[in-house]
Amino acid sequence: MEQIEDAEKFLDYPLYTKSLNDLPLKSSLLVNTINQYSFCMANEDMGFKESLQMSDVLLPDGIMVVAAEYVMTGKVIKKISGADLHRHLLEDLNAKGGSCFYLGSSQQTLEKIKNRMAKEYPNVRVGVYSPPFAKTFTEEENDEIINSINEFKPDVLFVGMTAPKQEKWSYANKDRIDAKMICTVGAVFDFYAGTIKRPSNIMIDLGLEWLGRLVKEPKRLWKRYLVYGPVFVWLIAKERVKKSIFGIFFSHAI
Repeated sequence: MEQIEDAEKFLDYPLYTKSLNDLPLKSSLLVNTINQYSFCMANEDMGFKESLQMSDVLLPDGIMVVAAEYVMTGKVIKKISGADLHRHLLEDLNAKGGSCFYLGSSQQTLEKIKNRMAKEYPNVRVGVYSPPFAKTFTEEENDEIINSINEFKPDVLFVGMTAPKQEKWSYANKDRIDAKMICTVGAVFDFYAGTIKRPSNIMIDLGLEWLGRLVKEPKRLWKRYLVYGPVFVWLIAKERVKKSIFGIFFSHAI
């Protein structure tokens, strides 16, 4: 898999830092996102780490990743969330009369997505599939999922099965999927369906979306932010110290 040119190197990951308007056009383009939580999980799960590293496009979805990039390189980049990607692609598909397919979540949530799409993006043809709620799919289940997608032949496949399952599945099945773009967007399914309310634009603009989500779903998200947040800071601090020590050593060596 060839990654896009000029990706910004963030430790072991190639971050996409351009405009969404500049997304490259290629078959089965795999688009993932990375935030502090997925970074920490990938540090302990090599299969997940490979799935992120081998993304064609990896979006910096988190204020902590944006801050860490500045700490490591001094470069200022912009956060691009899965919700930003989702909205951008729907607007583009609606203008072109394209199609998209939602894989994940419950049938009830998918129906809410379809109903909202019919009102907001009437020119987009929409397909959906609610997969079994299991850690892994059987071979038969996986074949049925992929056949449903390929019969529809969407321009964009949105995968919402939570991390790391969605990233691992998309990476493993990328070459079997007949879609122009494959996007793992997780919570965006619930945001768009209205089953979970996304924090206000003010919170998002202030870089406090994480706090808004934590307040709304403390039982589910406390570990993600209150445990993995400090872990992420510690990992980045270690890398920054290593980089500084290497820089001093290298400068003396020459």
